[in-house]
Amino acid sequence: MSEPVRTTALTRRLTAPNPGPMTLDGTNSWLLGAPGQGDVVVVDPGPEDAGHLEALAAAGRTALVLVTHRHGDHTAGLDRFAALTGAPVRAVSPAFCRGADPLGEGEVLEAAGVRIEVLHTPGHTSDSVCLHLPADAPAGQEPGTGAGSVLTGDTVLGRGTTVLDHPDGTLADYLRSLHRLAVLGPATVLPGHAEVLADLGAVCERLLEHRGQRLAEVREALRVLGPGAGTEAVTARIYADVPESVLPAARLSVRAQLAYLGR
Repeated sequence: MSEPVRTTALTRRLTAPNPGPMTLDGTNSWLLGAPGQGDVVVVDPGPEDAGHLEALAAAGRTALVLVTHRHGDHTAGLDRFAALTGAPVRAVSPAFCRGADPLGEGEVLEAAGVRIEVLHTPGHTSDSVCLHLPADAPAGQEPGTGAGSVLTGDTVLGRGTTVLDHPDGTLADYLRSLHRLAVLGPATVLPGHAEVLADLGAVCERLLEHRGQRLAEVREALRVLGPGAGTEAVTARIYADVPESVLPAARLSVRAQLAYLGR
């Protein structure tokens, strides 16, 4: 059974054994708790994998479970984990809440000795949230001595770019969310997939630049193919070199880009 890995002063990570084209190394579940605390907050229990859920439950008394968004690789294990721990579960969507109210934009939570600020960041999905830990610091430092951290779910990944789950996720929402996160500056990025990143502000600026480049490519594809070109034709032109396994995700992003351009 895997053990959680210390990632920052207030967080540990346990990656689920579900690697794949869309999940990268697997889905990251997060354990939040101040030094010396027996309680933990668990963010994104992950898939319904018994060993993974039991390891999370063994890492401390779960006081609260939070969900960053609705996708199954983050939520399929929710009911089993709630049964294991008896902890309330909160998400933006009431469908994923258990024994507690939905999360609200700007809400401030206090649990396991940690202050957690809820940021509604739609774009990947309409119910996506990020969780800001303003007192967090790099591992080995005391809480309150760093620039904080942000659990970004799939809004910002540790590698690559997120899929916009169109039409539920939209490019307009996603760009607004990136601008919002960018103002948090050098906060540590704790993503739903892949590795921890430094400097959320810089990461968001790179992602905004990338999205701008993709939009330019879509505009050029429409110029060459004709304004009536559909998703398949635009995807084939822009993503000609991507593996077949990720083409469905590429099509979703192209649909989102075409909708953003009024198509």
